[in-house]
Amino acid sequence: MKIHEYQGKELLKKFGVVVPRGVFCQSVDDAVKAAESLGGKVWVVKAQIHAGGRGKGGGVKVAKSLDEVRQYAGQILGMQLVTHQTGPAGQKVRRLLIEEGADIRKEYYVAALTDRATQKVAMMASSEGGMDIEEVAHKTPEKILKVFIDPEEGLTDAQAEQLANGIGVPAASVANAVAALKGLYTCYMETDASLAEINPLILEGNGNIKALDAKFNFDSNSLYRQPEVVAFRDLDEEDADELEASKYDLSYISLDGNIGCLVNGAGLAMATMDTIKLFGAEPANFLDVGGGATTEKVTEAFKIMLKNPKVEGILVNIFGGIMRCDTIATGVVAAAKETHLTVPLVVRMKGTNEDIGKKILSESGLPIITADSMAEAATKIVAAVS
Repeated sequence: MKIHEYQGKELLKKFGVVVPRGVFCQSVDDAVKAAESLGGKVWVVKAQIHAGGRGKGGGVKVAKSLDEVRQYAGQILGMQLVTHQTGPAGQKVRRLLIEEGADIRKEYYVAALTDRATQKVAMMASSEGGMDIEEVAHKTPEKILKVFIDPEEGLTDAQAEQLANGIGVPAASVANAVAALKGLYTCYMETDASLAEINPLILEGNGNIKALDAKFNFDSNSLYRQPEVVAFRDLDEEDADELEASKYDLSYISLDGNIGCLVNGAGLAMATMDTIKLFGAEPANFLDVGGGATTEKVTEAFKIMLKNPKVEGILVNIFGGIMRCDTIATGVVAAAKETHLTVPLVVRMKGTNEDIGKKILSESGLPIITADSMAEAATKIVAAVS
């Protein structure tokens, strides 16, 4: 799960990280009122979408008058903002953050995330913060420093000082930087985040250290114990089909190919997508029905896949362990009938009640193509859509 920048800053502030004063808005008039309430002579008008690269896409503007606040808010609200993270379709801007200007002397990058190799939390920092951090990571990875944190000790003062000094924070501001780093780590741990990123973390002319942006991803498995985070969820920012799938406990991600995939188990789903590519086609989705699929779930899965106009055929690949093949077969037949399926359908199933499942398919009267192996299934569905 992701949240907006202004929400991330609320969390950071709660854990002692200094952030600029800002006001969340949903209209041009409110944006102007927000700037008036903040005072000063410079304001930043920021699009709020769940994607990075907003500045390069025209979603962040510096206003030096209230008239410019109104002008920029009108331009940004409602725009289809395209960044390197939204894809070519972009994302519609429905929310704004109006923020006080900052006296930026230096931009840094800091982030906390789980490192699978060490099974610890990694805290990363770089002296090259800002819009081109991905380029820095790619071309000059030595400029990104890391420390690995023992979860029993947490981020120590020594580690935080090592990062602050390593990225060139002036001596007079190191204490402020240490406080920001420790606050970021605590926020990461307490909210069950999988990523907590500040880019940029800035040094101001007065020596203060401040979080000028905030990006968070959260472990969805932990949301039951994070009601404050759940309250931040913005359904407008989520894929409509993925959201619909979640209502039926289906793990669905839309892709760009032409073969719809319905599989039980994430590992088998990944292997199925790889096999489809190996035999010359492209998967249209990742779809894991899990171990407790019912006829209703399979039918909804078919409906969601078929909403994608690119889908030219469907491959069902089932391993009957906990999930019985006859249950899936019954669901597939019911789904094909209810959706009036017109694209080719290949079904491969192995495991518990496999023979019963195959009999259900063969006696359905539907033009279902069966296969005994993944290679055969992929070959048949690719041939069927060619």
